[in-house]
Amino acid sequence: MATGTVKWFNATKGYGFIQPDQGGQDVFVHISAVERAGLSTLRDGAKISYELETDRRGKTSATELKVS
Repeated sequence: MATGTVKWFNATKGYGFIQPDQGGQDVFVHISAVERAGLSTLRDGAKISYELETDRRGKTSATELKVS
């Protein structure tokens, strides 16, 4: 499980990005992953743990979200 900080999340647009604690590229997070975690939105600056998932087009995004 990876950890990071919510860089920004826009509930209206339905997506945002997480800045990984271990460095590297920001991780895309979609509203569907947020809703699957039982949340309605993510607060900017919140600490979060997540798993990385790659879809069939090769795009990587955060899933299995847990707010610390």
